Amino acid sequence: MVDYSKWKNIEISDDEDDTHPNIDTPSLFRWRHQARVERMAEFDHEKEELKKKQQSCKARQMDVKERIAKKEGDESALKKELEKIESEGKELERQESDLIKKEKKAPWNVDTISKPGFEKTVINKKAPRKSDEDLTEEEREQRMKQFVKENEKLCKQYGMMRKYDDSKRFLQEHLDLVCEETANYLVIWSINLEMEEKHELMAHVAHQCICMQYILELAKQLDVDPRACVSSFFSKIQQCVPEYREQFESEIEGFKGRIRKRAEEKIKEAMAQAEEEEKQARMGPGGLDPADVFETLPKALQDCFESRDVELLQKSIAAMPVEEAKYHMKRCVDSGLWVPNAADAALATDEPEDKGEDADAPAEKATEQKISDASKEEPIYTGVSTEDVD
Repeated sequence: MVDYSKWKNIEISDDEDDTHPNIDTPSLFRWRHQARVERMAEFDHEKEELKKKQQSCKARQMDVKERIAKKEGDESALKKELEKIESEGKELERQESDLIKKEKKAPWNVDTISKPGFEKTVINKKAPRKSDEDLTEEEREQRMKQFVKENEKLCKQYGMMRKYDDSKRFLQEHLDLVCEETANYLVIWSINLEMEEKHELMAHVAHQCICMQYILELAKQLDVDPRACVSSFFSKIQQCVPEYREQFESEIEGFKGRIRKRAEEKIKEAMAQAEEEEKQARMGPGGLDPADVFETLPKALQDCFESRDVELLQKSIAAMPVEEAKYHMKRCVDSGLWVPNAADAALATDEPEDKGEDADAPAEKATEQKISDASKEEPIYTGVSTEDVD
């Protein structure tokens, strides 16, 4: 059964009672109200004083225990003082118990019969935006690599979406994508697509990249987490005024222009690097480029190498002065245009007056002639970093 006895001991309201006609009712109401307020204030003061005494007692007890542990002063006197404090603490606990009983037995009134349901107001506040300013370049690079490893497939799915509603729904389902790393990945992907001459696909990925950058910029302006701005951005872009739409489209066109420019620069850099690697690969044993050496040869010798005519090379060498013949043939050997045998090596040690024999030796003793081939295939590009677009 429900116990309703607690409702019997309720103090009536200060202004809800019949009074004698000869009594000043307003004065009676004020007296009742004042007496109740003073009684409650006295009780609250008593509880507060008891609380202060308990705190003081606990502080003195901890101080004495610490002094006993450190052996400061007379140990027997300290123990007696500790016993006295503990006894005082027990008395205060008894007084606290009496106050609790007294409070429970006190009649209810208009101030104690009910309590407010809410003691504070909580306002939903969006999480503050996370700052990456404290990260080092190595930490940024490592985080980017880890992000791409875990989310590359999802980033590509977002980059291929065509409708704002689909993009909004997808990002709300994958809130981890709403970050700077996704925007960086889309920039890199856009540059690679442009370098591969996939211009239409690049333009679409660039559009999705600008959407992500707008979300990040909106979060920066509001100083909130970017994930809280997804719905706001797509609602705004779908219902925006013509001026905002024009600005958005202008930003996309400017971004695509920067992508094209950077892609051209990367292709030139890659081609230059490929040429340099090709040049290094075709260097002869003496560290000379066969193409450069061939360009410096006399026309007669160039014709000999182009036609691979050994007899003609014999005659051309014989017709040259000894020093000039030795100079050109040494450069041919160092560049790999000419691969001599042991008899060719003896040519460099012969005396200048043996002109006829020295001139004929390379042509007579040669076993192989080699002209470098510059047709090696190299990749157009090897990758793009996040610093490629301003």
